[in-house]
Amino acid sequence: MQRVCFLLKVKQDRLAEYKRRHAQVWPDMLKALSETGWHNYSLFLREDGLLVGYLETEDFDAALKGMAKRDVNTRWQTEMAPFFEEIGEANADQAMVRLEEVFHLE
Repeated sequence: MQRVCFLLKVKQDRLAEYKRRHAQVWPDMLKALSETGWHNYSLFLREDGLLVGYLETEDFDAALKGMAKRDVNTRWQTEMAPFFEEIGEANADQAMVRLEEVFHLE
């Protein structure tokens, strides 16, 4: 099982709305994440907009590709793109900065 941690930056003026949207993630989006191998998925948000994501998966590249094929992901990414800084024309799931794991207490 791979443990994946990534960073993104939410715009300061969109923090409240970002949190509200994630309190009500679409059921079909939750189902798609689960079906494509996103397990134990969590998002953490700092007051300055730093977003830290964590998930466990058998194969992160396959999990990303699986979601990329889902219409619900396309709709979600399109709606969420304006919330992020410095992602350009990419979707957030393409612009994530993945962190290297250097320690894990088993």
